[in-house]
Amino acid sequence: MRVLITGICGFAGATIAKWLVEHIESVSIFGIDNLMRPGSETNRADLKRAGATVIHGDIRNPSDFEMLPKVDWVIEAAANPSVLAGVNSSGTSRQLFEHNLASVANTLEYCKVQGAGLLLLSTSRVYSITALTNLPMEAGEDAFRLDCSKPLPRGVSAQGINGDFSTEAPISLYGSTKLAAEAVALEYGIAFDFPVWINRCGVLAGAGQFGTPDQGIFSYWVNAHLRRRPMRYIGFGGTGRQVRDAFHPRDLAELLYRQMKTSRRDGPRIYTVGGGATNAMSLAQLTHWCDSRFGKHQPEPDDRPRKYDVPWIVMDSAHATRDFDWRCGTSLPAILEELASHAEQHPEWLEVSGS
Repeated sequence: MRVLITGICGFAGATIAKWLVEHIESVSIFGIDNLMRPGSETNRADLKRAGATVIHGDIRNPSDFEMLPKVDWVIEAAANPSVLAGVNSSGTSRQLFEHNLASVANTLEYCKVQGAGLLLLSTSRVYSITALTNLPMEAGEDAFRLDCSKPLPRGVSAQGINGDFSTEAPISLYGSTKLAAEAVALEYGIAFDFPVWINRCGVLAGAGQFGTPDQGIFSYWVNAHLRRRPMRYIGFGGTGRQVRDAFHPRDLAELLYRQMKTSRRDGPRIYTVGGGATNAMSLAQLTHWCDSRFGKHQPEPDDRPRKYDVPWIVMDSAHATRDFDWRCGTSLPAILEELASHAEQHPEWLEVSGS
């Protein structure tokens, strides 16, 4: 089996590539990356040592696909992954569109010509900010909790959010490019008869993740706490109660492989995947964990709201479990310990990440 991974030098792409090489016999991994993300260059040598063929190119350029070999599957892991992309200093709205949507059209044309299947990595941020903000919440001592004693909208339960939850605008510029990419990918698959699987991922986390305040929050928080950097609880009263779930991209890699192996031609194509309720944690709870691991360091409260922030996102992976017998295998304590050990071994990591 031959697999192309776009954005292969990013955290998700590199981890998925290494998992496939380690676990799948007779797999050939090819990857393309423009190396724009700070830190991505550090993964290129490791990937080559693992046996992957890494090509320096930009999938925003149709001609760069002429360098790529014929493959059986494409894992689309290239994107600007920040929910603030297009509205902060990390890039313009046009650049966001080119990275997250226009480039996907080039990938889909490549899949059409090669007859390759597509596995598109999407995001939990395709869901309606208004609907998420209006979920009934209990403000616990250190975390928001879904109040299941009150009526809940379609697509959410104590286990988290599933694919039936509202995607009505606003969902952020970032979320809208990913949602549009999903729709175009599904249409290409139907029109040109190649398989498409879409995974709306929760927060990916683990050793080697590039962490900044607006993307890779678990990695950023652990590294910043260890180094006693200034940190802030932004919005929601400045208490750090906002909650996310986390899962490791090696667990995602296993799901992608199971999707590649299935021969099913009908049924759902979009799945929500993440750590779920058992792997969920607030920023305040993450701070408590870091305090116990590294010693006390208190973030400053900043109750000013930040654009696109929501109090609680937890992903329900029940449909992926039902259809692919897949479960998140790496516990949140294991992820945090992995992050902490990496942070201790790489004192320069925030600078490497561009933070």
